[in-house]
Amino acid sequence: MGLTGCFVCGLIFFINLMDAAFAQIVYSVQEEVNKGTFVGNISKDLNINVHDLEYRMFRIVSGSNKKYFDLNLKTGALFVSERFDREELCLSNPKCSLNIEAIAKNPQHLYRVEIKILDINDNAPHFPVKEFTLNISEIASPGERFPLPVAEDSDVGSNSLKEYKLSLNEHFRLDTHSEESVFTELVLNKPLNRERQAIIKLVLTGVDGGKPPKSGTLNIIIHVMDVNDNNPVFSQPLYKIKLKENVAIGTKVISVSASDLDEGINCEIEYSFVGLGKKQDLFTIVPKTETLL
Repeated sequence: MGLTGCFVCGLIFFINLMDAAFAQIVYSVQEEVNKGTFVGNISKDLNINVHDLEYRMFRIVSGSNKKYFDLNLKTGALFVSERFDREELCLSNPKCSLNIEAIAKNPQHLYRVEIKILDINDNAPHFPVKEFTLNISEIASPGERFPLPVAEDSDVGSNSLKEYKLSLNEHFRLDTHSEESVFTELVLNKPLNRERQAIIKLVLTGVDGGKPPKSGTLNIIIHVMDVNDNNPVFSQPLYKIKLKENVAIGTKVISVSASDLDEGINCEIEYSFVGLGKKQDLFTIVPKTETLL
C-alpha cells in the first residue's frame, strides 16, 4: 500500500492500573498493513522485563476466529500476524477497534489491549448503476430539480465521498447537499428544445477526500420529451395549377406535402381546405394522402 518504515500510523497508549491484575493499552495501526508490521512493544509499555515474557508464558488471546496479532516473546513486540480490512471488520462504522487480551502467569495477570484500526483510502466511490435515464419535457421550466442516484464509499472520515462533479453542458447544473450523506440534484438552467437536441448525455462523478482522491462515474442519459410546439410547414408557400374546364370528376389535380418537426402523434398531419366559401364543393382533398381531387 505504499507504506514505509514500521507502517504504523500512530501509537497511543496508556496504562490504567485498576488493581494488581488488570491493565489496558491502546494502540493504533492502519488497515491492510503487511504481516509482521510492528504495532507496539508490550514489554516496554507495561514496564515488564522482556526476559520475563517467556517465563511468565505471555500469550495473546483474541475473540475473533482469526488471530490478527501476535507477540514476539524475545522482544516484547506486538505485530500483525494476518492482514485485515477495516471495511470487512467494521463495515461503514466511523470507529473501528479490535480488542485482544495478553495473559501472563506466575503471577496471573490480564492485560487488555485495544487496537484502533485506521482507515486508508482503499475504496473509490461507486454508483449502484452504471447508467441513469431521465425523461424531461421540453417545456420544463428552469429551476426544476431531478434527484440523482447517490454514490457509495466504504471508507470513512476524510477518505469518504466529499463532492460531485458534472460534465460541462449548457442546460444543467448540480445542487449538492451534505447532511448525513452527500447527495445531489440535477437543476435545469436553460430551457430545452427537443427539435434541436433530443438526447443529452452527461457524466456525474463522485469524488472522495483522499490524497490522492479516488472517484467513480455515472452516465446520465436525458431524453427530451416532445410537446406540440411546432406547426406543420408545406414544402413550398404557394402551389399553382391550371385545369381545363371539362376535366373529369375524380381527376387528381395535385399532391402537396407538409412536414412537422414534432414527433409521434404531434407530427401526424391531416389536410383540409380553409376559406373556399361557395367553391368548397368544387374540390375534395384526401386528408391522409395530400391529394387534391
